[in-house]
Amino acid sequence: MSYSPHTEADRAHMLDAIGVASVDDLFADIPAEVRAGAWAVPPPLAEQEVRAELARLAGRNRIPEVSFLGAGAYRHLIPSVVGEVIGRSEFATSYTPYQPEVSQGTLQSIYEFQSLICELTGMEVATASHYDGATATAEAALMACRLTRRARVAVSAGVNPDYRRVLETYCSGPRIEVITIGVALADGGDGTTDPSRDLGLADVACLIVAQPNYYGQLEPMRELADAAHASGAQFVAVVEPTSLALLEAPGAYGADIVAAEGQPLGIPVSFGGPYVGLMAARMASVRQMPGRLVGATRDTQGRRGYVLTLQAREQHIRREKAASNICTNQALMALAATAYLTAVGPSGLREVAELSMIQARHLAGALESAGLAERRFGGTYLNEVALRLPEAARRHAALAERGVVAGHVLERDEPELRDTLLLAATELTTDDDIARLVAGLEETR
Repeated sequence: MSYSPHTEADRAHMLDAIGVASVDDLFADIPAEVRAGAWAVPPPLAEQEVRAELARLAGRNRIPEVSFLGAGAYRHLIPSVVGEVIGRSEFATSYTPYQPEVSQGTLQSIYEFQSLICELTGMEVATASHYDGATATAEAALMACRLTRRARVAVSAGVNPDYRRVLETYCSGPRIEVITIGVALADGGDGTTDPSRDLGLADVACLIVAQPNYYGQLEPMRELADAAHASGAQFVAVVEPTSLALLEAPGAYGADIVAAEGQPLGIPVSFGGPYVGLMAARMASVRQMPGRLVGATRDTQGRRGYVLTLQAREQHIRREKAASNICTNQALMALAATAYLTAVGPSGLREVAELSMIQARHLAGALESAGLAERRFGGTYLNEVALRLPEAARRHAALAERGVVAGHVLERDEPELRDTLLLAATELTTDDDIARLVAGLEETR
């Protein structure tokens, strides 16, 4: 910093209070080889020289020509209207809408977003969004703990492993125990959570299950919800939003809280973000929902208006009494999801889901008929499928060199799933893409 108010005496006093002799002692636990050193700043360049250097660096990027990668983020066609709407300066540069008299446009867009998420999930109330699907899932678990006054949560091993790591981080502070419920990964298994066995749900606040799960399989959600409720626990459904155009809504099969990653709704994969986390719940639980809620009201002249409701800003500094330390939301990405859902409509979203499902079956069928792979699990899948093939990791790397991303190598997450690829298809997956994958796998035998 170019300006610091602390004198040497101030620093010495703080170091003495901490109990260390110097600032360097504060970094003693960080290995010297990973600490930042002196910056080797090159000499100044003319503008055209900078442009040339940036072009050279950009040329080192390798953009895949064909991708079957999913595992939580999915390529979909984004209508041009989405970029046009979120690019408007009123939305792209707007500040937090605590003052409704100057924020009606932003507040209305968030209200519409909440309404769409409620319609999509079959729930009664939705938040104004969260940072991503992982944080929405973790916040849902903490919400369930507040509702049940229990300090244990159960999560299916079929939930995205990244989500489970974030959940464990969120639960570590308040000392909430996280237990993992296994899924049937062994040969002959269907890769799902079995509701007929003892899930060990005694005294848990919630059971968290993904639909479809991380391995692409469809879980028996209604039976799992019943098992959670029989133990007095909340049932948290972590869903893929596009799938809801085909699958039963979480509200219909008994979910108490729904969490999701909203990236498939008009947001590019974009190296992992920014994304938008979705959360919806029953109205009876609304006062324990984290983050923001926008409500509709009438002013003194009877005109319709929008305001933040139930979540006074001061709540977020109430320490352990606060519903969450989330004081903001992903308003711009939520607006993108709103524009996308409005543009495609119910029939368009169903068409996207159906085309993705059809292409996933074409993909699996093409690999199986060519004798290149076989399905790893029985049961039902939607647009993502786990396929077993010899030397999967080596062949995945070889295909990447040829511009084809052959899905995700599952043994990176679960050693038991050696030689298994998780491949996703969407409406952007063409027959030529599948033919190129088949040819590439044949060449790398």
